Amino acid sequence: MKRKLTNGIAAVVILIVGFIGFCMWFLSGTGSTYYYSQIDNSKIEQTESKSGVINFSGSMDYSYTLFSYDENGKGKDITFGTSKELKEGAFIRLTVMPIRGVLEWKEVQYDELPAAVQNDLSPVSWQ
Repeated sequence: MKRKLTNGIAAVVILIVGFIGFCMWFLSGTGSTYYYSQIDNSKIEQTESKSGVINFSGSMDYSYTLFSYDENGKGKDITFGTSKELKEGAFIRLTVMPIRGVLEWKEVQYDELPAAVQNDLSPVSWQ
């Protein structure tokens, strides 16, 4: 009886520690991938207000779906939200994590893009 109780307590402790570890990994952004894209304001949508829903991350009034490239030049469509319309033709780096999606975006300069991405995105195409 005492052994079963000890094993039960050990199992609960292992589950709790595992759950806490998963939560820390999930919230840390570990395992995220950078994707690079160029702003095309013809791909923007204004999002509707979600009345009654509490949004702790701020107001995401706009949604972009842009074709984006990873550091090896492999591309896919990625959707992300912003609180403002972004500068036409600007280059951005998206931090994307499985399950969570886009964690953040940051404007970058053309020379900060990986070489494989520079082949696909050109500053000349927006002038």
